[in-house]
Amino acid sequence: QVQLVESGGGLVQAGGSLRLSCAASGGIFSTGAMAWFRQAPGKEREFVAAISRSGGSTDYADSVKGRSTISRDNAKNTVYLQMNSLKPEDTAVYYCAARRAVYRSTASRREMYDYWGQGTQVTVSS
Repeated sequence: QVQLVESGGGLVQAGGSLRLSCAASGGIFSTGAMAWFRQAPGKEREFVAAISRSGGSTDYADSVKGRSTISRDNAKNTVYLQMNSLKPEDTAVYYCAARRAVYRSTASRREMYDYWGQGTQVTVSS
């Protein structure tokens, strides 16, 4: 069973930066594509960014494109989300998600992901 543990959330002022990390248990062959989603109060969970199994392909939501970078270190079985120029509307709980190892390509739909972390809170003050 794969477990995902997020870290790196916190309180930051508008215009600041944060780097989220997600460590996956189960070994380097346990996960395929990985992604970040977020959920703001009263809203549905939405796609933020995804990265393929190899790290060679990435995908971003329009709302974060140009401000965020997703990356992964397969040796550490960890995925990262670097977020810059943060805005108050980025405030949400950020969730890490992973597809099973056989699914190497990125996806932006929640139902395509098999494993989820518990989430980490990101709060951006104006």
